[in-house]
Amino acid sequence: MLTMADTYATEQACKEARKRLEMQGISVKAFALRHQLSPSTVYAVLNGQKKCLRGEAHRSAVLLGIKPATPASDGPVHPDPARSTP
Repeated sequence: MLTMADTYATEQACKEARKRLEMQGISVKAFALRHQLSPSTVYAVLNGQKKCLRGEAHRSAVLLGIKPATPASDGPVHPDPARSTP
């Protein structure tokens, strides 16, 4: 079972993502603009200043390869399965 700490981007993963961009000759700003992300958010993700749990920071981490992609849900997420719609 994943804990909340397991979902955070690690320093090593951030370093590796930065190295991959460097090896491809892509600046952080160019990567951000190519993926319609805020450059400041991408810099914050790469510097470990964001937890990357949701929103643009999470999307940035997934696109950078820092976090695995999660399957899209078909509806709202309910912690109690009895409350979910069929």
